[in-house]
Amino acid sequence: MRTFRTRTTTAAVTAVLAALSLTACQNDDASGAAGPSAPASSAPATTAPAPGGSAAGGATRTPATGGATGGATGTSGGTSGGTTARPPADGPGAGKGSTTGGAATKAPAEAAPVTEPCGADVKVTYTPVSRPLNHGLLTLTNTGSQPCAAYHAPLLRFDDGQAATPVNDSSRPQAVVTLSPGAAAYASITLAAADGSGSDGGTVRKLAVHFAPRSGEGSTDADPAVIALPSGTYTDTSATVTHWQSSMDDALMY
Repeated sequence: MRTFRTRTTTAAVTAVLAALSLTACQNDDASGAAGPSAPASSAPATTAPAPGGSAAGGATRTPATGGATGGATGTSGGTSGGTTARPPADGPGAGKGSTTGGAATKAPAEAAPVTEPCGADVKVTYTPVSRPLNHGLLTLTNTGSQPCAAYHAPLLRFDDGQAATPVNDSSRPQAVVTLSPGAAAYASITLAAADGSGSDGGTVRKLAVHFAPRSGEGSTDADPAVIALPSGTYTDTSATVTHWQSSMDDALMY
C-alpha cells in the first residue's frame, strides 16, 4: 500500500508541474505574438479628388501655370486639383489672343503727300538783266503759309498773244522745285535772238504768267500773274523760257 501511494503522489505532482509549464508557455507565446505596438501613421489617407475640384483633406495638386513661350495666348488656368482642362477650339475661353513670335503684319504703305502747285498765294516779279544779252528774270515767291511746288515752266503770254512762249526743255531740273513759305524759284526769259535771227520782233507792254499743274497739261485754276514790263521791252519769234530753277544762277545759265 505504501508503494501505491508513493506512485500515485508522484504521478499527481508530475501532472501539476506539466500543467503549470503549459500555462507559462502559453503566456509567453501570447506576449511574443502581440509584440511592440506599431506607431500610428501621421499621414492622412489620400482620397480621390471629387470631379471638378480638390478633395477635402487630400493632397492638393498644383495646376501647371503658363504655356510654351511664343504660343497663342488667351487660355489660362485649369481644373483645381486635377489635370488642366482644355476648352474646345470654338467654345468659351478659346484663345483669341495674338500670337507672339509669329509673322508681323505689314501696315499698308502710305502714299507720299502731293504738294499743291504754286499759283494761289505767290508773288511774281520781272527783272531785266544785262547778261546774258536780251534776257529777263522771273522770280516766283511763295507768300502762303504752306509749301507749294513750282512744277515745270511758267506759261507766258506777251500782250494779247494766243500762243504760249516755247519752253527750253534743256533747262529741266533734276527735281521739282518745292518752295517753303517765303522761298523763291527762278526762270529766265530769252526775249530775242542775240544775233538778230528772230522774226516778227516788236515791243511788248505786259506779260501774263500762268502756272503749270503737276501733270504738265494746261494750267492751274489760279489766276495768272500779270506784270507790266519796262518800256521798250523787245521780243521776237525766238523767245523762250526756262523751267523753274532753285537759284538765280541756274536760271541765267540758259
